[in-house]
Amino acid sequence: MPEAARARWVLAVATSVVLVATGCSSSSNGGGGSGSSDASKTFSYQSNEPQNPLQPANANEVGGGRIIQNLFKGLVDYDPTNAKIRMQVADTIDTSDSLTFTVTLKDGWKFHDGTPVHAQNFVDAWNWGANPANNQINSSWFSDIEGYQDVHPASGQPTSDKMSGLTVTDDLHFTVKLNHKVSYFEYKLGYIAFSPLPEGFFKDPAGYGQKPVGNGPYQFVSWAHNSQVVTKTFPDYQGVDKPKNGGIVFKMYTTSEAAYADLQSNNLDVMDQVPPSALATYKSDLGDRAVDAPQGAIQNIGFTLYQADWAAPEKAQVRQGLSMAIDRATITKTVLQGSRAPASAWVAEGVEGYKAGTCGDFCNFDPAKAKQLIQQGGGVPGNKVLITYNADGGHKEWVDAVCNSIRQNTGVDCLGDPKPDFKTARQAITAHQLNGAFRTGWVQDYPLNANFLADVYRTGAASNDTGYSSPQFDQAATQADEAASVADTVTGYQQAEAVLQSGMPAVPLWYYRTNSGYSTKVQNVKFDSFGNPAWTQVEVKG
Repeated sequence: MPEAARARWVLAVATSVVLVATGCSSSSNGGGGSGSSDASKTFSYQSNEPQNPLQPANANEVGGGRIIQNLFKGLVDYDPTNAKIRMQVADTIDTSDSLTFTVTLKDGWKFHDGTPVHAQNFVDAWNWGANPANNQINSSWFSDIEGYQDVHPASGQPTSDKMSGLTVTDDLHFTVKLNHKVSYFEYKLGYIAFSPLPEGFFKDPAGYGQKPVGNGPYQFVSWAHNSQVVTKTFPDYQGVDKPKNGGIVFKMYTTSEAAYADLQSNNLDVMDQVPPSALATYKSDLGDRAVDAPQGAIQNIGFTLYQADWAAPEKAQVRQGLSMAIDRATITKTVLQGSRAPASAWVAEGVEGYKAGTCGDFCNFDPAKAKQLIQQGGGVPGNKVLITYNADGGHKEWVDAVCNSIRQNTGVDCLGDPKPDFKTARQAITAHQLNGAFRTGWVQDYPLNANFLADVYRTGAASNDTGYSSPQFDQAATQADEAASVADTVTGYQQAEAVLQSGMPAVPLWYYRTNSGYSTKVQNVKFDSFGNPAWTQVEVKG
């Protein structure tokens, strides 16, 4: 995620461990360990304060994304066991040309206010999300749809508030016409931005952003800012993933160490990621409740290419040099206790289209070459680089290690620039208020390499936080979108990824795994490749 859904989740947008101690259990279960479960009881999950109001098109980071994905459900989602597309509100999505898609909805879906989920709810939501007047961070996700440029022009005023490519046939049918072929458009429809919105939302978007009304497996109960978001199971949920619990309480923590302490004392039920300080011991601490699972996610360092100091073409050599000054193998082995694998590409391992080595020599540790490239590029501005990160996310140790590696091997001064929490860091990043470098991770919003590339590095993309713009990359991405099949799209995006080596807008560091755990109060906790537990399948012991 979009650090996108994403992000995201990401979806970031990063799988960061970011979070506010409440010090009490939300489970309300009386302990035990009999193995029986009580479907009426809630469980708590380590989370962080969302960056924006809880509107589906307004979250591209994990704090808001993970909550919204439980409150809302779109046409499709992804099976947590294999990441394959599965139909949810949609009964069928048909296309013969990857240009026009006919959507048939299942009858009987309801919003949490009792109103039916109809085709108009999707069309109105997407048009609202695309409208720049509504300032939705994920508006570019609708850019494939015909008429997007009329609603959200690159410059000047909109000439319409409705995308011409969206047509409602009746309550259960609508068509989506794209402005160019996208072979994998169905994959994208699982992202939270494509959720439907109830009619009442449009009368009070701000109010609904604080008290969202969705159609997902869980309905909103309360939001105590910087403390917790409480949800409960929606009894009329029509999805294929019926909840086996009574709801989720998303608890905010100021440090991941505090969250881990709460997990060990059964005051937190499920973690996002254990802190680096616990990586060496969490498996022995938790025993069979420790989680070590694959995740489609990557950790990067992005650069502020929107700043004059970093925008000059020759500064690409400086970024390449800084990348070669980082001893990924040692940092992942020591600081991260072998829980990460050094990255050699901008797409995460395990994602369809992953191709090792796309970064070439620039992801190899070579201090001599690093110094040479930095010198050829005119040096680091001021001979000093700051790496901004969120201090509540368990990142200090590795940021310090990266800076030590750069400093010792190049003579460039490098310092971590901690922001107090994830929300503050993301606001500075998305507002382009930094000058230098910043931590940026990405968790898949959909399991294709396109998500790690088009949604992050295409000019103007919602999660293009670096300001990178390359006509060569954009052209390759468009050609990949318009390929005849998903397989050809994957190949096309591998060619687009190869372009990034020359501009180096972000330095790939390492691929994530989900290193997590859960309390003695819950069972059947299984994480998917998005780094999320199968939320509805978690059981609270009776």
